[in-house]
Amino acid sequence: MNTLQNVRMILDVDTGIDDSMAILLALKTKHIKVEGITTVFGNTDVVQATRNTLQVIELSGVDYEVPVAMGAAKPLFRDWRGPVTHIHGDNGIGNCELPQPKGKAIAESAAQFIVRKVNENPHELTLVFVGRMTNLAIALAQDPSIASKVKRLVIMGGAVKVPGNVTPVAEANIYGDPEAAHRVFESGIPITLVGLDVTMKTVIGEEHRRLLMDSPAPGNERAAAYIGEAFQFYFGAYDKQNGFYGAPLHDPLAVAVAAYPDLVTTEDLYISIETKGTMSYGATLADFRRTVPVTNTAVAFEVNSPRFLDYFINTLKS
Repeated sequence: MNTLQNVRMILDVDTGIDDSMAILLALKTKHIKVEGITTVFGNTDVVQATRNTLQVIELSGVDYEVPVAMGAAKPLFRDWRGPVTHIHGDNGIGNCELPQPKGKAIAESAAQFIVRKVNENPHELTLVFVGRMTNLAIALAQDPSIASKVKRLVIMGGAVKVPGNVTPVAEANIYGDPEAAHRVFESGIPITLVGLDVTMKTVIGEEHRRLLMDSPAPGNERAAAYIGEAFQFYFGAYDKQNGFYGAPLHDPLAVAVAAYPDLVTTEDLYISIETKGTMSYGATLADFRRTVPVTNTAVAFEVNSPRFLDYFINTLKS
């Protein structure tokens, strides 16, 4: 596997089950340095998401400090529709009980933290957003110049050639705050979109769960137990919702693409977000016309799933 050395990352999460796996994957990948994690509403409320994030960081055993900045509690212009308890449980992490976190969120808001870190490290930071893009939209409003200073933005979101998972055309992270997503896609930030077109091809099942639980590395016992318990809840939720016992690794794939871009095959397209439609609200619209002179997003359409799953399992077991 070709390694992209020294990926310096800010990870934005609404820490549900797959977010927690993305956090563990980022913190356990040796050539990723997580410069900070920002939290947002989504799978659960932002206070719970922040608590979950702090708990997962401590569970990971990471040997450096990872600041956590709490962000937006609702979409830019609309009311929040509430937590996704049927997929992520009452506490966002499959009703798993983790120890009270010793750490606390920093005083800066998520948007303030993003603005400061990007300005301090121009062209050095990869942003990975696996929830609603509200924090980044606010950061861009505070300082539009950061758009030209971000090395790359990897987004888990959208459904371009495949159905949505909230409406027939809309994916949850985009649908959760389309106005924020619109601002981000129009900002000029270099974007790689890792949406349902590829994440739905990265399904893990019971055999993978057992691999993750069995024979954990010394010091990784508690993390392995959490992974097994959380995935058991997640698989059951997907079984009720979609009729199969397993789950796609939405958020971990975005982290993986930040670390190993060649895991996916992309096409450069112009992406627009629908914010006005009734049936089409939150849709991720790609312009496939060859006469379009400008593109704003590298959209992932194919993924090397076996290679990704090997990386995911081996890293989480480390």
